[in-house]
Amino acid sequence: MSLDDEEWEWDLSAEELDNLERDALLKFATKPPPPPTPAPPSHQQQPHSSHFNNNNHYSDRSPSNPIASSFSSNKVEQALPLSPRSRVLPSSFTSKPNFDEPLSKELPKASVKFFLHATGNIAAKFLYDQVLVAAFRKIPKASWNAKERLWIFPISSLSSAEKVLSEIPGYNVEVEDMDPLVHRAIAAASAVPDLRDRYDRMPSYIESKLLPFQRDGVRFVLQHGGRVLLADEMGLGKTLQAIAVSACIRDSWPVLILTPSSLRLHWASTIQQWLNIPPSDILVVLSQCGGSNRAGYTIVSSSTKGCILLDGLFNIISYDVVPKLQNLLMASEFKVVIADESHFLKNAQAKRTTASLPVIKKAKYAILLSGTPALSRPIELFKQLEALYPDVYKNVHEYGNRYCKGGIFGVYQGASNHEELHNLIKATVMIRRLKKDVLTELPVKRRQQVFLELAEKDMKQINALFRELEVVKSKIKACQSKEEVDSLKFNEKNLINKIYTSSAEAKIPAVLDYLGTVIEAGCKFLIFAHHQPMIDSIYQFLLKKKVGCIRIDGGTPAASRQALVTDFQEKDATRAAVSCLGLQVI
Repeated sequence: MSLDDEEWEWDLSAEELDNLERDALLKFATKPPPPPTPAPPSHQQQPHSSHFNNNNHYSDRSPSNPIASSFSSNKVEQALPLSPRSRVLPSSFTSKPNFDEPLSKELPKASVKFFLHATGNIAAKFLYDQVLVAAFRKIPKASWNAKERLWIFPISSLSSAEKVLSEIPGYNVEVEDMDPLVHRAIAAASAVPDLRDRYDRMPSYIESKLLPFQRDGVRFVLQHGGRVLLADEMGLGKTLQAIAVSACIRDSWPVLILTPSSLRLHWASTIQQWLNIPPSDILVVLSQCGGSNRAGYTIVSSSTKGCILLDGLFNIISYDVVPKLQNLLMASEFKVVIADESHFLKNAQAKRTTASLPVIKKAKYAILLSGTPALSRPIELFKQLEALYPDVYKNVHEYGNRYCKGGIFGVYQGASNHEELHNLIKATVMIRRLKKDVLTELPVKRRQQVFLELAEKDMKQINALFRELEVVKSKIKACQSKEEVDSLKFNEKNLINKIYTSSAEAKIPAVLDYLGTVIEAGCKFLIFAHHQPMIDSIYQFLLKKKVGCIRIDGGTPAASRQALVTDFQEKDATRAAVSCLGLQVI
């Protein structure tokens, strides 16, 4: 019978057979030596002695202990070659034994490798050993993954696993541990309090409107102590999930929200929509106090001389204003900080990064939101991770040497050990869902209003036109002559058109500012506009930002439109489409 046939019949692998053979050999070697046999008379010849010596089964130098002496021969190693991955036999059995010293000094050795699994758990890999298998069965929540041939257990059981392996009697277990940075991150994540019991504090009118994956996102944030990176793809409701989490920790209000300037009023309107608080408790810091503020928010100008008082339940400021208000923010006791579009903090040298990080670090709860946490390189994640866990990610060189090697554009501009990094942040700080993953849970269509801040000088001009329009309307009501009424209505129509045009031109800077955040998301998007100045400005802005785009308006030849549509649909490099309202292009 061949060796393969024997393995099939015993249902054992070659590796397991090898281990069983070596265990038997070890036990056989450790048996006490047999009593010495009387030496034969000197005149009597010993038959076959040369035969035994030639085959090295016994050594004529130690006839009184033939078994022990056989292990001093190198021929045994040749007859039983060691597998390169098998544990090495104790040195006392591979050299001439010293019977004056106890054999127990050399303990059997075994090697175990720990690493972070894609599931976010800890995985252990080692050669088959019954003693180790029995030890792993004692580790809390440890299970055998037959497909990958690994033992897997949760992060919370890591300390128990290390303790169990160190206490195996009569065994010397060498553990190939994870990188120190990984180990620190896991330990820090394991130490944070699990706040999932606070999920029930969320108002029912909010919880009932959340989609299933959004409820999971809220629970993830609470489970990880309220310090996480919520990295769902754009359009999956990161803002709503952050507001829902803040409702669960209401006893830690007031809340500070850091956001791009174009999203400040959007945050204010969303908070007012979902939380039952007066609009005056929502404070928004704007660069100027223009506009009507019909919603009734508390508006504070960042250009105000003297001290600005941030006394709202929700205080919304832009990243660009943080350096100016850093001392005020550090002196304030904001226990909850939400950093929207947190990839704005990727540049370590930027003023907004150096000013924002201390504020986020100081907070008890910090929720970072970004659909694109790292656009191109792992180094872009470092400052965001440092903001969440400053005691773990405290050395950029340690992080860079582990995860950012291999780049050609400068120090730490490459990527290395990226699978480990992905598993690490997913297990400790990040939750990310893509639209394709939750498509069945999404509604057919959602509409969302984004309120934009307009320049005060532009609003003055528009308000003047509105006042002029009201005068014309009052004259029409009071006029008795048909000819005069027709003339006034003609003036009314011209004023309305002028208001539309002036409003569009006034919105251009704010629209381009908002488009900057959309471009950062790295996704494809469509832009429909009505006024020619708006279309021209958007198209030129995209070209300036080197965003691949198409443009279809009234001046585009009908024969060229389908080719442009195909480019947008099929080419990844064509990320944007700009078109007039009313044109069916996609």
